[in-house]
Amino acid sequence: MIVVVPVDPPRDGLVLSALADQSPLTASEAAALYEAAVADVCRAVAASGGDLLVNYRDAETLPETDADADGDPEAEVRALVVEALGEDADVRLERQVGSTRSARVGNTVTHLLEQEGAQSVGVLEPTAPLVARTEIDGAAMSLRRDDVVLGPSTGGSVYFAGFSAPIDFADAYGTPELSTLARRGADAGLGVGFAPMLPTIRTPAGLRETIAGLEARRAAGRAGGEATAAFVGELGLRIGADGGLERE
Repeated sequence: MIVVVPVDPPRDGLVLSALADQSPLTASEAAALYEAAVADVCRAVAASGGDLLVNYRDAETLPETDADADGDPEAEVRALVVEALGEDADVRLERQVGSTRSARVGNTVTHLLEQEGAQSVGVLEPTAPLVARTEIDGAAMSLRRDDVVLGPSTGGSVYFAGFSAPIDFADAYGTPELSTLARRGADAGLGVGFAPMLPTIRTPAGLRETIAGLEARRAAGRAGGEATAAFVGELGLRIGADGGLERE
């Protein structure tokens, strides 16, 4: 399975903007948290049996309001991946093509399946630091039985979407992706399966669930999400008595 991780340049105000608006994190802290999550996700893919393909957004697909519009998105994303995996890592980087997120995901998946002859393609969110080799390899195995495999996440979204056949991706993202992608798969006559649920850090609710998961793994002596856990600890982020995010 080719595992596509779509990564934005880790710029203040561009990545995890909801956290900067709705949590105790500043824009720069949210960007640093994004970097940590990307590192954990890329390391999980590298440890799995999948082939990592990092899809980066180029200047043409970034918002005009991006504060660092003069930077080089490819160089920024490449530096982030190299820092996570090392100079000798065998990583494929390609730019995303499409005016919307749905178009970019759809173009990538369809091209890999139909033009490159990939047996299966998984799109893994860079904001799911709890993902591990087990989930990635398990999804690859499931794609031998079902043509579409979805990993549910916070708020009806997905942290993983795998395909062994293309579907109609029009406007599939930016909606409740889980139900939309499942329906599109079923409408195409494809078998739809599901992976274990994992949160992403795109929203305060997802970050709270991720912190709880990191704390549980630490208590159990289980590995995973080390870069994100280290940064959360550095910030002193925790779940307060009222269930909200707070800083020590």
